[in-house]
Formats: sequence, C-alpha cells, structure tokens
Amino acid sequence: MTAQKKEAPRQTEVRNSKVFRDFEVGERFEAGIQLYGTEVKSIRTGRAQISDAFCRVEKSEVWMYSAHIEPYAFGNILNHDSKRVRKLFLHRSDIRKIALALNAGGKALIPLRMYFKGALVKVEVALCSGKKLFDKREDLKKKVQMREVNRALRSRRG
Repeated sequence: MTAQKKEAPRQTEVRNSKVFRDFEVGERFEAGIQLYGTEVKSIRTGRAQISDAFCRVEKSEVWMYSAHIEPYAFGNILNHDSKRVRKLFLHRSDIRKIALALNAGGKALIPLRMYFKGALVKVEVALCSGKKLFDKREDLKKKVQMREVNRALRSRRG
C-alpha cells in the first residue's frame, strides 16, 4: 500500500496591485475584518478584489469601502451585497495613530492585501501618500535598469 499524499493547503491571497505603482507605502497594520459566511467562502475561492478599496476612520472605528467580494455562487437569496462597507478591527492605539496621520493630511489608508490566517480573514492596510508623475517615471527607469542588469548577468552565467 502506498501512503496518500496530503494536498498542500491553498494560499488564497487577494492583492492590491495598484498600490505600489500609485503610492508610497508607509506604516503597515494587520486588521481583522467583519464578514458574512458567504463572503468568506467567496474569498476562499478567490472571488474578491480590493484594487479600488480605501479605508476611513469614523467615530474611532475603521471602515473599508469599495472592496468587491462576489456573491457566493452556491448561496441562496440571502447572499451578501458585493460592495457593502465592511468594518475593520484594529487596536485602539493603532486607530488613534491612523486617525492622527489622516487628519494631518496628505495620507490615505489603503488595503494592500487580504489573506487567511488560520480560519480568519485578515487585511493588511497601510498609510500611503500619493506619488507624483515624475516619481512614477523614476520607478519605471529603475525597473528597466534592473531588468537589463539581470539579463546581462544571466547571459554571462549561461
């Protein structure tokens, strides 16, 4: 008899790809998120998108707006609304720190990724400041230069 191989656990992670292109990412925080059961099932199947999402602090609570989680395919008539506002759970001291940074101006609280930590869904949010057009151009130049260097190193090895 042969031993059956256990399947590796699937790592479901939803990333915000626009953040690193459009923003300078500052301090990061890990937050819990308030979800319905069908939302968790949709995230587990990879049916979520946070590329347009942002967060606000209202009455010492953090809320995430514009995160799209598709309705669960096998759900019933009581399925969740795909673009509803969702509450994030953070420590009070972190919320105070975020609120001070947002009130000072020039910063935005943006989700970077949504992932599973055990059975819980966590959201990594960061305080970000917007990039100017010339900053974006400099980043593109650096990427091109690094690509050329890596290409040259590979050709020398081969």
